[in-house]
Amino acid sequence: MLRELRADDLVELKRILAATEAFTPAEVDVAMELLEIVIKEPAQRDYEVAVAEALGKVAGYVLFGPVPATVGNFDLYWIAVDPAAQGTGVGQRLLEHVEAEVRKRSGRMVCLETSSQGGYSRTRSFYEKAGYLLESSIRDFYKPGDDRLTYVKRF
Repeated sequence: MLRELRADDLVELKRILAATEAFTPAEVDVAMELLEIVIKEPAQRDYEVAVAEALGKVAGYVLFGPVPATVGNFDLYWIAVDPAAQGTGVGQRLLEHVEAEVRKRSGRMVCLETSSQGGYSRTRSFYEKAGYLLESSIRDFYKPGDDRLTYVKRF
């Protein structure tokens, strides 16, 4: 089940972000700042969140939004699934939700970025299986030896 973000989700989402071990503490802080913007500024239009529940518990979330000053482009900023729920289709449902929302708005593409580090190989495989193509790479973007990989899915 997918639903809108609620303020009482924040503690559990922070736990999930940390539990994935995919994000640095600084990245978790950024993710939480964006979630708080969505809660505190309901009229803002930059970020949208869908929260996934499984067995009555928060299982993950996705945060996405339109790219300013573009026509039909959307960024997928964050997606995180509780490690206990990974491999059960939660991430796929979240990704499909983003794509459905983008299509409803006549969007042309979804862009996302991830790391080239070995620990992200499962993440990259997840995106590739969903039809996302590696569009660009910026060497040493995050730190020396850690490239920024941009994936795109066009509609």
